[in-house]
Amino acid sequence: MPELPEVETSRRGIAPYLVDQTLLYVVVRNPRLRWPVSEEISSLRDQPVFSVQRRAKYLLLELAAGWIIIHLGMSGRLHILPKGRIAEKHDHIDLVMSNGKILRYTDPRRFGAWLWAKDFTASTVLAHLGPEPLGAEFTEQYLFEKSRHKRTLIKPWLMDNKIVVGIGNIYASECLFVAGILPTEPAGSLTQNECKLLVSAIKTVLLDAIEQGGTTLRDFLQSDGKPGYFAQRLQVYGRAGAPCYRCTHLIETVKQGQRSTFFCRHCQH
Repeated sequence: MPELPEVETSRRGIAPYLVDQTLLYVVVRNPRLRWPVSEEISSLRDQPVFSVQRRAKYLLLELAAGWIIIHLGMSGRLHILPKGRIAEKHDHIDLVMSNGKILRYTDPRRFGAWLWAKDFTASTVLAHLGPEPLGAEFTEQYLFEKSRHKRTLIKPWLMDNKIVVGIGNIYASECLFVAGILPTEPAGSLTQNECKLLVSAIKTVLLDAIEQGGTTLRDFLQSDGKPGYFAQRLQVYGRAGAPCYRCTHLIETVKQGQRSTFFCRHCQH
C-alpha cells in the first residue's frame, strides 16, 4: 500500500499539470471501488483546479465547486497522460484537463476511493485524523503526552492515525530503528528523550523517502511511471536474517497485528 511519502510524491508529480488548469469533464469507467465513486465527481464540468493538497494518505483536489478526495488503496496509481490515450483493463477514472492532459487512475484491486466533499474538513474520512508527522504540531512533548499509560506496543501504536497520520508498516520499522527503540515495548514505556529521538527520526526518514521518490516494493510507481528509490536505503524492513548495516547482528522479525515488524535487537533497546 502506498504510504505517506508515496502519496506526497504522487501529489508533487500531478500538481504541475492540474493547478491553474480547468477540469473539462470526468470519465468514470468503473465506479465500484472501495466505496462507489461519488456521483458529484462523475458530473463535474468546467471546473478550475485551485490546488492539489495531501492530508495523511489522502490526496485533495481543490475545485471551484468543492473537493475530490482520493485514496490510492492497496494498488492505486495516478498517471499524467496525453488526452486520447487508450484505456486498459484497470484504468477506472480519467480527469480530462484543458491543457490536453488527463489524470488517469489505475487500480487493479479496486480498493482505492474517490469521494466528494463541499468542505474537506467536514469529511468523515478525515475528521478524526491526528497531526501530520512533518508538521509543527508533531513534537516530542505531544508524543510523550499521548504515550502515557498506553499498553499498546510501540509500533502498532505509532501506526494509529489518531496519534499521527501516515506512518505505515514500512516506515514505522525504519523510524524505530533510526531512533534506536525496540518496537516490542509498550508505548507507555517511552521516555521524554526517546520521544525526542523518535520524532526526529520520523521527520528525517519521511523527508528522505520523499526526496528519493517513495518506496517501490510491489505496486507503487510515481505519476511519471518511474519507480521510487527509497527501497534501496531501507535499513531493516524486509531484511530478516540479514546482518544489520550498523552492527552486523542479524535483523529479526515478529508479527504484530498480522503485520511483519523488523528490528535489530542490538541497536534498538
